[in-house]
Amino acid sequence: MELEKIKAIIAEVLNIDADSITEDTTFVDDLGADSLDIFQIIMGIEEEYDIELDNESVEQIQTVGDAVEAIRTIK
Repeated sequence: MELEKIKAIIAEVLNIDADSITEDTTFVDDLGADSLDIFQIIMGIEEEYDIELDNESVEQIQTVGDAVEAIRTIK
């Protein structure tokens, strides 16, 4: 469930096909996301789940799977 929502957020921010995103997809290397893109994705995730990720959690997020795990630990 979380994966599909996160994929939709990423696809919207980066203007890419959500089907090309997997849990192993990295934001920087695979998707070419820059710091602004990542900020927008994190903001979208926080808004979608009504949560707030601390800086330490955000710094640990390298892959889409990391983002899913961060949400699961907060929820």
